[in-house]
Amino acid sequence: MTEQTERSLAEPSRTEQLPHADRNAVTEPAAGSAGDVVTAVTDPAVVEAVTALGAAPSPALPDTAPPPPAEPRPLGEPRTWPRDFADRLTAPLPGVRALARIAREGKLRPAPEALLEIQQLPFAPGPMPDATPATMALTWAGHASWVIRIGGLTVLTDPVWSRKILGTPARVTPVGVRWEDLPPVDAVVISHNHYDHLDAPTLKRLPRDTPLLLPAGLAPWARRRGFTQVTDLDWWEAVELPAPGGSVRFDFVPAHHWSKRTLIDTCRSLWGGWLLTAPDGRRIHFAGDTGYGHWFEEIGRRHRGIDLALLPIGAYDPRWMLRPVHTDPEEAVRACRDLGARCLVPMHWSTFLLSAEPPLEPLRRVRAAWAAAGLAREDLWDLPVGSSRVLDEVASGAGRT
Repeated sequence: MTEQTERSLAEPSRTEQLPHADRNAVTEPAAGSAGDVVTAVTDPAVVEAVTALGAAPSPALPDTAPPPPAEPRPLGEPRTWPRDFADRLTAPLPGVRALARIAREGKLRPAPEALLEIQQLPFAPGPMPDATPATMALTWAGHASWVIRIGGLTVLTDPVWSRKILGTPARVTPVGVRWEDLPPVDAVVISHNHYDHLDAPTLKRLPRDTPLLLPAGLAPWARRRGFTQVTDLDWWEAVELPAPGGSVRFDFVPAHHWSKRTLIDTCRSLWGGWLLTAPDGRRIHFAGDTGYGHWFEEIGRRHRGIDLALLPIGAYDPRWMLRPVHTDPEEAVRACRDLGARCLVPMHWSTFLLSAEPPLEPLRRVRAAWAAAGLAREDLWDLPVGSSRVLDEVASGAGRT
């Protein structure tokens, strides 16, 4: 559980005050907003059936054809946003009752005997692969931090090179890539503002003209720190960056999560994932931090032919509190299938111990769930921290529109 979640336990949210009947429905955005595809689920039979599967209720997707991709927006465009994005929440945030229950159960970190598994966590740093404009490759630095090579660009996702983040024990595995071994960084994408995804000390190590692609409402935070190439987007919006192999497209897509960085900014900025599309059409979905829900199927409907789905598999116990915001391993496999993605790339585990599951449990469970689904073992990219893998160009992106 992150420091932001712990803080929120003592701060009842606006969503928590909804009538009981509304708490079991997916939050419906205001008319005309970027998330207006969502409709509330109120049929008791549907809610019961979905809950029995361990997932939040999800609305049925429309039978109509998906909307065309959004036209790319200008880079660095000044934007005016609503005061907060609480209408995008798909579950109530925890409040005082959750704090009392956590204190009573004492489930904040793994049991002491489980900590012995730390020495077995997979860590295999190695040189990053050579990259050409035709290369699509991943290197896992740990947690949700990836070095993505796409279209001749080097892109960092949620870069956290710090040994320790606010309110959380220190890393249990070192950073998988030394900062001095990184090639020049062409862009950074951020999923949301929680400290284990938006790390100011790491960003300070970048040149201030590095393009930062952010969720709506985070641009002022970056500009105050001297960054000059800052773009923040709403869900379903996109930008393109020029690359040696042609333009690389970055679509900001929804996630089931929330945002908070201080005591007074709950949901003041948006949260989400990123879809990166290479000039040759190959695609990577980086989910950032998310629970399981209807957005995965909608992302897959709008963006067909995803090759790699980078999905969180850790920080899920206790489920009664963390299910709305963190997928467990089985839900990650379901999300990968909902996306229509070819390969699952697990992340958000093996780096910071944020909740109560044993350190190695996410890996064991995702492997078992993948095998139980009858999926090809080579399409589960369960990489050790520090290792890399290159996506072959053969048979990738089939069925893309």
